[in-house]
Amino acid sequence: MLSILANLAMLLNQTSPVVVGDSAQPMGALSKAGPGSVIKIAPGSYRGVFASNLHGTSERPIIITAQDPKKPPTFTSGLQFSKISHIQISDLVIENATTNGLNIDDGGTTGTASHHVRVSKIQVRHLPKGNHDGIKLSGLDDFEIADCTIEDWGGSGIDMVGCHRGKISGCSLRQGGDSGIQAKGGTSAVLIEKSRFEAYGQRGVNIGGSTGLQFFRPALESIPSGSRYEAKDIRVRGCTFIGGAAPFAFVGVDGAEVSFNTIYKPERWALRILQETTVAGFVPSRRGVFADNLIVFKSENWVSGGVNVGARTSPETFNFARNFWFNATSARASKPSLPVAEVGGIYGADPGFIDAGAGDLRVKSGSPAAAVGAHALRQ
Repeated sequence: MLSILANLAMLLNQTSPVVVGDSAQPMGALSKAGPGSVIKIAPGSYRGVFASNLHGTSERPIIITAQDPKKPPTFTSGLQFSKISHIQISDLVIENATTNGLNIDDGGTTGTASHHVRVSKIQVRHLPKGNHDGIKLSGLDDFEIADCTIEDWGGSGIDMVGCHRGKISGCSLRQGGDSGIQAKGGTSAVLIEKSRFEAYGQRGVNIGGSTGLQFFRPALESIPSGSRYEAKDIRVRGCTFIGGAAPFAFVGVDGAEVSFNTIYKPERWALRILQETTVAGFVPSRRGVFADNLIVFKSENWVSGGVNVGARTSPETFNFARNFWFNATSARASKPSLPVAEVGGIYGADPGFIDAGAGDLRVKSGSPAAAVGAHALRQ
């Protein structure tokens, strides 16, 4: 009897998918969406979408996806979702938008975050130069961005302002603008892992940044003066970075970990420690961990010994451990200039990549770098 009642309840909670097939229909379907709604978008070209106040539940999320994932629909202008919760968005293409590609936000109402959003298998490409982001997240909590591809953008591939408790994994970012992924404006407790960055621009992951004071989430007045930050408790693990000016920048950070990443031939530095928000009440950039990374560089593309330390920071609070450094121009000149002594670093040994020319930065069997880098990450 109990199983019959459970099955009946499940059937009553099911919502038949709605299939949309022209540019006018997605907005109409979204305006009627509620818990359990499934909106499937047929192959074709569509205009952009703006939707707000969409709320599923943990048991019955709202799902927005392609009718045929092998033929995803293409949006030729941006998608924006404001004030949403328990939403899943997947298998869409956004290209040639004139602003951001995909925008998810809290509607500018600080203190009432959008939350429980999962974005997967989204492709964003060909955005204008300037401050135009592939995926823009503002005031979003408890989220996941998975297996997305972003290429040829202007600002950040993924930009987070005041976001908390999130995970970005399995993404590919290439041919970027200013930065690959940025976490600022009070963003905290975000994991970035197992993603690939190629020719990403100036900064692969900008951990922190410079944010207008009115855009912080939570609002700055709710954080005691002297403990305010752009970013806190950010982790970057198991990622691969090819080219770009600097794979990492710690900017106004209060705690971040960068570990088990592979960095191949950066154009200037392995990392930067900076302070761009200098008003009173903010901590100096501090408490960064840089450990178990594999870094291969060339002398002609190596500035300041590989680490750029800016004013008003606390580099003495950083920790460097067990990183593997190899100068492909001169192995004897492999040791970087770090702001503090490194524990257990390895310098000057060739890691032995399988095929670096083809972009395969795994290491061969018996490599001295087997225990570090993206290939060595274990859950």
